[in-house]
Amino acid sequence: MVQSSLATKSQSFDLVKSEIEQTIKQAESSLERFQENRESGEDLQNCVDYLNQLRGIFILVELRGGTLLCQEAVNLANDVPVGANDDKNILLTALNSALFILRRYVEYYHQQREDHPELLLPVINDLREARREKPYPESCFFDIDIKERPDFCSDLGLRPMDDAESEYEILARRMRLTFQVALLGILRERNEAVSKKLIARAARGLARLCQGAPMGQMWCLLALVSDTMLDRAMGFSKARKRLLMRIEKYAREVVYVGKVATAKDAPESLIKDLVYLLYRSGSANPEVTRVLSAYQLGPAEFPDALLEAHSRRLYGPGTDVLKSLSEALQEELNQLKDKLDIIERGIEPDLAELASIADTLERLANTLVMLDLNRLAGISREEAAKLRKWEEENRLPAEEELYRLADSVLGVEDAVMQIVTRGITSETDALAGADRSRDESVYLQEAIWVVADEARSALTLAKRAITAFIESDYDKLHLANLPGTLRSIWGGLQMVDDPIAADVIARVATSIQERLLDAREAPASQVLEALADALTSLEYYIEGVGRREDRNVDLLKLAQSSLDDVGL
Repeated sequence: MVQSSLATKSQSFDLVKSEIEQTIKQAESSLERFQENRESGEDLQNCVDYLNQLRGIFILVELRGGTLLCQEAVNLANDVPVGANDDKNILLTALNSALFILRRYVEYYHQQREDHPELLLPVINDLREARREKPYPESCFFDIDIKERPDFCSDLGLRPMDDAESEYEILARRMRLTFQVALLGILRERNEAVSKKLIARAARGLARLCQGAPMGQMWCLLALVSDTMLDRAMGFSKARKRLLMRIEKYAREVVYVGKVATAKDAPESLIKDLVYLLYRSGSANPEVTRVLSAYQLGPAEFPDALLEAHSRRLYGPGTDVLKSLSEALQEELNQLKDKLDIIERGIEPDLAELASIADTLERLANTLVMLDLNRLAGISREEAAKLRKWEEENRLPAEEELYRLADSVLGVEDAVMQIVTRGITSETDALAGADRSRDESVYLQEAIWVVADEARSALTLAKRAITAFIESDYDKLHLANLPGTLRSIWGGLQMVDDPIAADVIARVATSIQERLLDAREAPASQVLEALADALTSLEYYIEGVGRREDRNVDLLKLAQSSLDDVGL
């Protein structure tokens, strides 16, 4: 029955496809004429009329994304006055982009025979943001009744809280800080995997603080969503970042309002957004399946990874464009390599030749900036600046300097060649110069990775030892070797010049010795939790170093805060 409906829908679309394409062209032409002559109210009105015509057609063929896009485009066009000044250019640019993407989506639907309105949501929200309207959530096209909710906490096995008010306040502050560190990492687009783990950790802690109160259900659902996003390698779109920023408000309330804030239910819209992420994940994990089954849903047949891939095709330049662009950049780079080859063969150039190479590099950098390949552009500008300096010093580059310049050019070339297959993305931008952020020697880098591997193993051992210590009713034999193991990590971190991480390790080792091994009484639960949190934060920090990423000092601050909270 569903297949029959889809077939009928496709047939209806085929009948009007040419009319849709023609109407989009007419709308674009009218808009272009208005941009050339801002007094031409007739052209602007014609554009609005064509958009309304398109909206009617999309309603007829049941393309929800196209319908909503046209409605928002009409709303935006009506906000553009006749005689509009340059301050309205952002509105007109948004309209142009919307019509371009709409044309590509029509072609996409014709090829795929599947309607995925979610693909049009970014440009729909661009239209709304241009009008300073609130963007639609990611679950905009997700039809679900959220009033009946399963118990989102049933699979998490949360430990109960002590009734002590001081423990509540300490844990609340620490969990909010954990959430903030994760959110900051996400907004800065740094180590998403660690940020997801931190979100899950904070959500579980905040759910514990709720102690069965209604707000705890939202935190439990968020923990499940974070675990699933990590498992399925789901990224953070603008909509998902906005969702987390919205949720942070509730973490803040737990700290400043207290237990009263946990007594209310989370808004239905927020729960819907989180359930949508579980659905979009495509995960068949039992915990996810249980939640989706409560809403008569299964995993999405068009999961997030596929949506992302199709989005890149829709919003990025076509293959032909990318190929032409890559070839043009390579031609520029080939000229550079020819000049460098002449110098390498011992044919000394005059200083004007160095200036010519610098000009080419700067021109290349400007092009790369326009393509939003800022890292590659930075490398080109750095090398151009070196050439300018050699010219000022009235000297030719030494052999080693020349090799480094050639290496940089080859790195940029390699990235440019990948544009055709990878597209213009952050991945392409990161292909060159990834290891040039620090002036460390190869040997020091290798030492850092060795220390990171050893530290990661030791920290995993430390967490297991503390867990065994708790489960054995505080049998100190489980901790006997732990301070010494941690101090060996301290030495390694000092050797690779990471004093802050070394200091945190030393504090943890000292705390385990004094508060667990040497103490005559059983340790307080707050102390054990603080140590566990500090070790986890250190583990995530070391994990990033081991993956050859920039050191995330926010994680060290989080570890320090955990220790500070209980006087360790």
